[in-house]
Amino acid sequence: MAILDEIDSGLDTDALRDVATAVIGLKKDDNAILMITHYQRLLNYIAPTYVHIMEAGRIMQTGDMSLAAQLEAGGYNAVQRLIASN
Repeated sequence: MAILDEIDSGLDTDALRDVATAVIGLKKDDNAILMITHYQRLLNYIAPTYVHIMEAGRIMQTGDMSLAAQLEAGGYNAVQRLIASN
């Protein structure tokens, strides 16, 4: 298992691509990856299986890349409204 905490913080575009390539190299059937990020940019490169939104240490919503896109487009308030409606 790999735990990657905000590995995209402060990276320029070229470095982000390099990091994404390294993460993709870790994606194997016998390896789990937990990646924490506040930005969709890295997710666009690696195409995660699941996207979780956490608040206060708890998973509040689980989805796919469309959940990350909703967060990027509408901000956290839009996702909070989505969570409240479920």
